[in-house]
Amino acid sequence: MKLLKLIPDNTNIHFLKWQWPFFISNIALMIASVVLLFTHGLNLGVDFVGGQMIRVTFERSATAPIDALSASVEKLGYGEAVVQNFGKPNEVSLRMKLPEGAEDQPQLSDAMARKITATIKQTFPDARIDGVDSVSGKVSGELLKTGVIALTLAMVFISIYIWVRFEWQFAAGALFALVQDILLTVGMFALTQMEFDLNIVAALLTLLGYSLNDKIVVYDRIRENLKKHRRMPMPELLDLSVNETLSRTVVTSVSILIMLVALLLLGPDVIFGFTAAITLGIFIGTYSSIFMSAPILIWLGVKSDSFVAAETALDRQERLAREGSAPRKA
Repeated sequence: MKLLKLIPDNTNIHFLKWQWPFFISNIALMIASVVLLFTHGLNLGVDFVGGQMIRVTFERSATAPIDALSASVEKLGYGEAVVQNFGKPNEVSLRMKLPEGAEDQPQLSDAMARKITATIKQTFPDARIDGVDSVSGKVSGELLKTGVIALTLAMVFISIYIWVRFEWQFAAGALFALVQDILLTVGMFALTQMEFDLNIVAALLTLLGYSLNDKIVVYDRIRENLKKHRRMPMPELLDLSVNETLSRTVVTSVSILIMLVALLLLGPDVIFGFTAAITLGIFIGTYSSIFMSAPILIWLGVKSDSFVAAETALDRQERLAREGSAPRKA
């Protein structure tokens, strides 16, 4: 019985033949993501902007009465209520600023939540309160700052690791690809205005780890082939390396996407944003591993003869360890 293979053996796709069209489209998408961030912005959740969010489901209605809900809550005198669909058409999230003094007196936000939920239940008998979250402005600012620092430090230390393990060109290439993965994923949230909260930051950190692993596999094969095929032109060598790792890359991505699609369709709404971020990130990360990580090395001037001559410290340690563990002949 033959094993199922998504990618045939001896695949020989000339990826670098299309390096410039892919690079130009990548830059265009990255610019579009930046423009969306400045024009539309992110729909930051309560975690980052502070305030109170109440999730409501109208069990006997096909769609949520957004205007009526907003009007009934604003009559309480707590200010403007922002009501948005949250998942299904009959599910909404209601966000409001915390009352003045709530940071020093938490009971004020508790009283506000009780009054709002009581009004919703009284006005809409089929309303079900799914959750109430309150975050002060001070805490939300710290969470946003911490999230940005976590993403930045992760990418910096990843680049340092690749620099030490391979060469600086590999580190620069991986950093560019990782920035692209994160930027395009965040751009999707700016375009769709899906809520961006701490769960999404966790998804982005997960994507960094997955995408890094994907690119390390490709770069490790490139390094092996640089030593093995010293006279092979760089475009052919890079195509060879990507083709040799293509089966692993595609099978891993498809396996993860099967699980993620199931979560998107059947999972709870509370993790929908998290799952959507990882799903899109898997597509982008796989794309950048195949089409972007290798061509960048040519643009940065990697050559097989210069790379072989520059044996890294880790390579030297591995070689000496192998030589030391090899059995001696009598």
